[in-house]
Amino acid sequence: MSMFSRRDPAHPSAALARAFVRWSFLRSALWRGYWLLAGVYLVVVAGLSASQLVLVGAVQSATVFAAELPAGLLADTRSRRTSLVIAHVATGAGMVMAGLVTSFPALAASQALCGLGWAFASGADVAWISDELGEPDAVPRVLAVRARWDLIGAAVGLLGLGGVGAAAGLSAGIVTSGVLMIGLAGVVGRFPERRFVPVDGRRARAGWRVLRRAVVLAAGDRDIRLVAAAWLLINGSADAYGRLVDQRLLGLGFGEGERPIVWFTALGLVLLAVGALTLRAVEARVHDDAVAVRAIVAACLVAALGLVVFAVAPDPRFAIAGVVLATGAAHPGSVVRAMTEIWVNRRTASDVRTTTHSLLSLTEQTGEVLVGASLAVLAAGSPTWSFAGCAVLVAIAAMLVAATGRRRR
Repeated sequence: MSMFSRRDPAHPSAALARAFVRWSFLRSALWRGYWLLAGVYLVVVAGLSASQLVLVGAVQSATVFAAELPAGLLADTRSRRTSLVIAHVATGAGMVMAGLVTSFPALAASQALCGLGWAFASGADVAWISDELGEPDAVPRVLAVRARWDLIGAAVGLLGLGGVGAAAGLSAGIVTSGVLMIGLAGVVGRFPERRFVPVDGRRARAGWRVLRRAVVLAAGDRDIRLVAAAWLLINGSADAYGRLVDQRLLGLGFGEGERPIVWFTALGLVLLAVGALTLRAVEARVHDDAVAVRAIVAACLVAALGLVVFAVAPDPRFAIAGVVLATGAAHPGSVVRAMTEIWVNRRTASDVRTTTHSLLSLTEQTGEVLVGASLAVLAAGSPTWSFAGCAVLVAIAAMLVAATGRRRR
């Protein structure tokens, strides 16, 4: 993208885009490194059961659900930058807490704090760059580049924090990631916010006006409704799968030995490389709705196949093959998330952008709570049935998204 190559200070949009991508790179490195360590910590150190692992995710999602709209309205009426600062502090505090406790209630509380942080970040980052960049046609490409660098950052996080975890212990690595996440709030606090205009008048009344406009926009667009329904199913199944994947792999013998974190780091790097290459392939054409639809549908169908393979895998080799296939739509789901974010962002207005993304995130959290709770029941009986249920839901999501493409033809 030309704006990323220009170093002339006369082009402030290039500097903003680079700052946005670099910050996102750092945030992704910290979060992905944290989750690598936490995923193993919850199983090996805390000893959570399959149903408890899924329920921890449901608690986190319920917190995001409760905080999503108030956080989105704050960003649209007061400040996107303030929302991002709050997000980093809350998320970092939850990460630190997770590395210091082992009981199920305390770990659930730590993930609720992380969920609160993600509620404040949801949509505020996209709204900030969309407004401050001042180049609407460039925003989809910037978001696509950001998504790819998120994966590169995640790889750095896996290596860096994975190394800390291997050398100093899982708890030390988790706490380190949380402290650095809190420190990143200082970087966000220096972001410019020149184009955003706070809403005049009483904040509660202004917030209701923003919410009403966002709801009307989303409810009146049939394609957004279909994608939101698909997003609910994708995230509900991906969250349940993501909470159980480490336990399943460990149970099949993957990562045996004194330092399983080394094997999980290697696997994480492979998955990130697959996601980055896929995003690179579609990056230049993200402005085309048909490309976005085809990318989401293809990722979901391949992921459904991968989830089936993972569910019935007799040994680690087949299980890893299933995990690789599931990468595009399920955990970490980079391709589907990026395409959906860009697709919805193009259909929103500046003054309700964060709130519209918050409404989409509400469907995500609804899926993670309702679908996740249902799959937790299946996981208590047999994790295999839970993974099979994930595959079915992701396949249905692919059909819903495909329906938007058929409508445009």
